Amino acid sequence: MTTIPDFGKSEEWIIKTTLKERYNEDVLFEYADAEIRLSPADRELTNCPVVYWNHGGCNFVIMKTGDRRYRCQFFYRGYQQYGTGVHEYDDLSECMVSLLQAQADHEARERGDIE
Repeated sequence: MTTIPDFGKSEEWIIKTTLKERYNEDVLFEYADAEIRLSPADRELTNCPVVYWNHGGCNFVIMKTGDRRYRCQFFYRGYQQYGTGVHEYDDLSECMVSLLQAQADHEARERGDIE
């Protein structure tokens, strides 16, 4: 069974700093775990550390799938799940910025500000 390490202090700093820059306020986030398939062909689920936060009615998750490997998505309800179009990132900062930008773009499209 694959063991994936929890988020470390430097990763926590990246998360806090990026959220503060995006929202101009401290955003509380929580740690959790999720069981996911690391590969579509996997029959077994792997327990992965997760960071979760909610802002403005939107929920965000970043799953750590290995050493310097991250997946992300945002959602409003169970049937309204969105991603960035990138399956996996090897840089947490890039993952976070892409996730936050994808969500901002989604909301702008919903308002009709962009096509």
